[in-house]
Amino acid sequence: MSKSNNRNAVVDRAVPLDQQEGHEIQAYGHLVRLPNALSEKGCAQSVDNLNQILADTNTLRDLYKKHHWQNAGPTFYQLHLLFDKHYEEQNDLVDTIAERIQTLGGISIAMAPDVADATIIPRPPKGREETPVQISRLLHAHELVLREAHAMARQAAEVGDDGTNDMLISDVIRTNEKQVWFLAEHLVDVPLVRAD
Repeated sequence: MSKSNNRNAVVDRAVPLDQQEGHEIQAYGHLVRLPNALSEKGCAQSVDNLNQILADTNTLRDLYKKHHWQNAGPTFYQLHLLFDKHYEEQNDLVDTIAERIQTLGGISIAMAPDVADATIIPRPPKGREETPVQISRLLHAHELVLREAHAMARQAAEVGDDGTNDMLISDVIRTNEKQVWFLAEHLVDVPLVRAD
């Protein structure tokens, strides 16, 4: 809106331009060539692999939040905090992986239905499970991610994609291995008060 009775008319530019529509500027699965000194084939392979890892890391992250909310029993407090800590670490990995995909000229998988379609991690029930089952489910998900990450790191190295190789080893593999250690120790059957 403008003030018409003023010589120096002021145009109100604070009105949001909402409900805009347009077209995609890059289709999912299409790579934009960037001057990154990597082959187009190598970038495409890494983007495909990283989108799979991204879908599975998103799923693992959300599995941690589900168990954070639904945990029960004598170890509730400790696991409630641990699950939330691991959730945050997985959330950081989601961002790291997605940004690497974009850096390679790809498009990161982003929306929950697309993640659900792509993940290889089995879907848990909606209801609450016992703590040992929750931990076992998380350990299985970690193993799937780690198996993928090891294979994909080798593939990235073979095509000269050192950045993806390094990210998979330094971030994805090391974070998941440490989380596996922390979780697995909760399933060791040892006495709590008196040694055998």
